[in-house]
Amino acid sequence: MDLRERRVGARHQDKVDVAIIGAGPAGLTAAYLLTKAGKRVTVIEKDPAYVGGISRTVEHKGFRFDIGGHRFFSKSREVVDLWNEILPDDFIERPRMSRIYYEGKFYSYPLRAFEALWNLGILRSALCMASYLRWKLFPKKEARSFQDWTINQFGAKLFGIFFKTYTEKVWGMPCDEISADWAAQRIKGLSLGKAVLDGFRRSLGLNKKPNDGMETKTLLESFRYPRRGPGMMWEAARDRVVEGGNTVLMAHALKQLSQDAGGWRVTATGPDGDRIIRADHVISSAPMRELAGRIHPLPASLPQALDLKYRDFLTVALMIRSPDLFPDNWIYIHDSKVKVGRIQNFRSWSPEMVPDPDLACVGLEYFCFEGDGLWTSSDADLVALATREMGLLGLCDPAAVEGGVVVRQEKAYPVYDDAYAQHVTAMREELEAAYPTLHLVGRNGMHRYNNQDHAMMTAMLTVRNILAGHRQFDVWAVNEDAEYHEAGNEGEAARIARPIEDDARAALGSVRAVPRRLHAA
Repeated sequence: MDLRERRVGARHQDKVDVAIIGAGPAGLTAAYLLTKAGKRVTVIEKDPAYVGGISRTVEHKGFRFDIGGHRFFSKSREVVDLWNEILPDDFIERPRMSRIYYEGKFYSYPLRAFEALWNLGILRSALCMASYLRWKLFPKKEARSFQDWTINQFGAKLFGIFFKTYTEKVWGMPCDEISADWAAQRIKGLSLGKAVLDGFRRSLGLNKKPNDGMETKTLLESFRYPRRGPGMMWEAARDRVVEGGNTVLMAHALKQLSQDAGGWRVTATGPDGDRIIRADHVISSAPMRELAGRIHPLPASLPQALDLKYRDFLTVALMIRSPDLFPDNWIYIHDSKVKVGRIQNFRSWSPEMVPDPDLACVGLEYFCFEGDGLWTSSDADLVALATREMGLLGLCDPAAVEGGVVVRQEKAYPVYDDAYAQHVTAMREELEAAYPTLHLVGRNGMHRYNNQDHAMMTAMLTVRNILAGHRQFDVWAVNEDAEYHEAGNEGEAARIARPIEDDARAALGSVRAVPRRLHAA
């Protein structure tokens, strides 16, 4: 079997139980679980070579690039077990280190209290604390934007130092135009008091707890990672789907989606023309905006869907003749003098990502919109920009750069602007009412900033709903927050969600209990 056959699948299937749009973490998780359940599945993926979506691993002359940096950590035991099942022998344990670069100095992330106080200076530190107390005592009553929400939580001074510059680089808009939903989801559960207390513990080396005579490491110290990048996981999942007799169609993009008495008709266009797939169910991880424009007849919520926005980004990987330049997995760049937002050190993710021991390989991430000046710049110009900015930051001698390559990623982040929530709600409500066998999953499929494991959770719950024959779980209840990925124990949650019936019973019990409590009062 040649490479094309292996990627496409061993047999041609026109009638399947489930058609899946997109071979990212959500799509391939669903395909793998449905294959295990004995269902006929076809996955369509528009990329001609890579599966995994933003979690793919790109290879160039033996160098491997992770598109964004993907730690394999989840509090969900079911997610961890699935990772171990798909990729049982290829995880390595890696030390975690990341820092913030601000005004020529490095700050550990999460913060170390003594280090932060020293770097900021006594006066600025005092002003930060005074600003924090001022906003805690007199917060904005209605926090409508990311800026409002973050200032209420941390004060204006800390917002300006550790949030504003980087956030505006990522999203390409002022912080007061970003929805407060973004902050509530990504920074929820974090507090300045907890950060300071944890910083003191880290500074004094007291953040490890004994357990049966051993020291237990949390996410703050280490994480698991596939030895040759996250793409290993999704390539293995694809192979299991194909080995199970199902199909993964590469280089095929969704052209049209329609429904008739016979079920779904999925038209995918590829290098050999159109291919028609008939299916009882469709699982889509395609961007909401793209899906809406391909459903026939066009949904009434199409105008709202077309207003959904996405942030794209690109990685410029530089090969540098030097020992490893810094020990971090990545560095956040809070500096307005350069355009780069974050810098990955690929060898720190895994030594096998970099084949030459005499070369360091780093990836400079630039956040942009598809079609803007950065996105349309030539690869040579982008390599020159990245080389120049490494020198400006003092991270390497530009003369030591021996080469570079550019990897572009469209629709990396769904944008949380003022109107996104109502647009998503309008489309979700219409599709759920009109098409109960169409299921939205994943980051772009639901226009939610899901982490990799959360995207998998949405697929796992969707598969359970399909196998049960009814909506047993609320996929939209899967959420994410920053605290989830900064602390806690791997696999500590026994299951990923409660059935809707359990929630309904719990709610009913609370309602019934209210009169008794009122009567007793």
